[in-house]
Amino acid sequence: MITRFLTDVRVKFNPFSPRAKPARLFLSLIPPNARADGMKVETKMLPRTSTEPATLDVKFKDGKELKLELDKMRIPEVMEEVDRHSRMLARKEELTGN
Repeated sequence: MITRFLTDVRVKFNPFSPRAKPARLFLSLIPPNARADGMKVETKMLPRTSTEPATLDVKFKDGKELKLELDKMRIPEVMEEVDRHSRMLARKEELTGN
């Protein structure tokens, strides 16, 4: 997963719910030094009895925001959505020579 273009990651999930697996896996894919590189990571743990869906909000360096409902997705689909925009930003960076 390409994380160098992410500036803000917000995850909200019930850690006891089996539908929260994509949220937990996404957090595990963020490299340990990401916060030092300027990425802001926020997690909100919902109570065990919560029926609220797991959500992921991602903000990219170009300002685009991506909001995903994780209880309806699997981790490959989540990674595909995030990487799609990251690859576009990587191409732009490559073409401008920055």
